[in-house]
Amino acid sequence: MLTTYIKPIRTESDYEEALSRIEMLMEAEPNTPEFDELEVLTTLVEAYEAKEYRIDAPTAIAAIKFRMEQQGLNQQDLVPYIGSKSKVSEVLSGKRELSKNMIQALHKGLNIPLESLFQEPLKYRFHP
Repeated sequence: MLTTYIKPIRTESDYEEALSRIEMLMEAEPNTPEFDELEVLTTLVEAYEAKEYRIDAPTAIAAIKFRMEQQGLNQQDLVPYIGSKSKVSEVLSGKRELSKNMIQALHKGLNIPLESLFQEPLKYRFHP
């Protein structure tokens, strides 16, 4: 019986090696040592990617600016949702946090998802 040595993925080089080996094993038949190796390597790669390639959700400011760009809006267009022009400027520059009323108005008026308007970014993991 041939034994394959599988090591933890700690570096980008280890990661690239594991991906290359996975590619070679993609046609492995179930219930074979090669298929078992494929499953183990895939699990290790997923764990490495979850740790090293984590993607943060956009901030509230980024979500607002994205919607402004999508709809061709300027700061003046946000006054009905945020308040005065100075408040809009302060929010977009990060000097003022969004209030509950602002969040509700932006969500209802511009259809920005509520989860995008909270100040603390949520952590999402990238899984190919």
